[in-house]
Amino acid sequence: MQGSASTKEKIALFWPGDARQKPNELALPEITEATVQLEHALGKLGRATYRVEGFLAKPHEAIEKLGPIDDPMIGVCVHWFYAPHTTDGVVGKDNPLLLASNFSGRWPGLVGLLNTGASLEMLNRRFARAWTSSPDFSADSGFMDRLDAWCRTGRIAYAEDEISYHAPITPAASQLARRVADGIRRRRILILMLGDTSMGMINGYFGPRLLNLHGFTEHKVDQAWILDRGRRIEDRRLDDALRFVKDRGVTFHHGEGAATDFDEHATREQLRDYLVVLDLVNEFKADCIGWQYQLGMIPLRPPSDFAEGLFNSTCRPESNGDTIACATEADQGNVVPMELMKRLLKEKGLHQAVMFHDVRWGHEHDGRFLWVLLNSGSCGAYAFNHDPDTLRGVHSYRQPSLYFPSPGGTFAGESLPGKMTWARAYIRGGVLWMDIGKGEVVSLPPDVRDAWWQGTTREWPFMAADMGISQQTLMAHYLSNHVAVAYGDIFDEMVALSQELGFKVRVLGAR
Repeated sequence: MQGSASTKEKIALFWPGDARQKPNELALPEITEATVQLEHALGKLGRATYRVEGFLAKPHEAIEKLGPIDDPMIGVCVHWFYAPHTTDGVVGKDNPLLLASNFSGRWPGLVGLLNTGASLEMLNRRFARAWTSSPDFSADSGFMDRLDAWCRTGRIAYAEDEISYHAPITPAASQLARRVADGIRRRRILILMLGDTSMGMINGYFGPRLLNLHGFTEHKVDQAWILDRGRRIEDRRLDDALRFVKDRGVTFHHGEGAATDFDEHATREQLRDYLVVLDLVNEFKADCIGWQYQLGMIPLRPPSDFAEGLFNSTCRPESNGDTIACATEADQGNVVPMELMKRLLKEKGLHQAVMFHDVRWGHEHDGRFLWVLLNSGSCGAYAFNHDPDTLRGVHSYRQPSLYFPSPGGTFAGESLPGKMTWARAYIRGGVLWMDIGKGEVVSLPPDVRDAWWQGTTREWPFMAADMGISQQTLMAHYLSNHVAVAYGDIFDEMVALSQELGFKVRVLGAR
């Protein structure tokens, strides 16, 4: 338990930032307003505050600016930011720490909160979380009650009635899971890692010491191989790959609007990277992929999203009939459940595609809380068409040039409705856990869908999902900004397989 925040102590407010200057500049009005709101709310509680100067945009800035502070601290979360820009300045200390977020799709402070919270948990650094969607923070009585509790005690308690650590499993599910586990024991799962950790998501890297305890291992390949080997990809293979994706139904939005530099050549270059990575998978007999891409590659190669979407589809150039589960941002916390869910789906006779998404935003609709699951492109085509043999329903838009200077397209579409199972692996207490839940992908009325999609990132794949838990349970207890989603009910099998492989299991859902 953290120490309490005494009434005599001032509270330090700090701004965890992105490593890139432009996103911080764009977020400045929102984070300034949120800080004013927090100061006003804390003032109503009789608390004095001061600000840590500027965005913390590099790890050393967190070390130098947060490290000397012994007062209670609040990180103001209103946009995407890197976890080390908080964690590196607060580890080894136990002063009360709160991550306070807006709840917005356009300004995804909640996404940064979830990633940083998971990273703090991995490092055994205690913290609390609070959030509000109210423009006037002090008008949200629930938020004010939690803020007051944190000020008095250094912690916030949230209900755990939707969390359990076991689930009744049918004998058939247990037998199926054991068959899959036996196959893994005969031949350990190999993750091809193209880099590790991305954009501050340190909670998404487990390493061989943990992976090997649960039937996985990794082989790291420097992303420089993509540049080097890409020069030797034959034009014939590129021609065939481009013809394939066109013939199978991808809609390319080349040159639309301001995307004048997004053309067929950009798509060919994305297919070049796809073929390089496919060759690496075949060379090393890898089962699945963690693909970092991101900052170092951004000025050198087009985005990896189109390639990642293809890998997560059975319908793809030079396919062997299987998906190759690919986790964007080299996130092992997603590739581990993706590969396990893929094997369970196949064993159960369901389609094997598993989708990768951000937990981006959510809202009430028609009497239930729905989450917008939205990631830049690591979602397979099956979500958009439920036809394993086509790419119909896939749209490729230029990745926003603000963040991606090299032109290249996404792998986007609207996810079709259906029952689904979701999962996420993470580190807690030095060991690997698996969160598992089930729910439903929902079809929204077009006007609602468009408002939600436009209010987040329209170029990215969209899924509206009832995850079977309340907004509060996810925001208070979930330990990632990412989630793996599969169509079909493999909940019992995923619980059984995770336990069989030695993961600690946490079930999220109403009992």
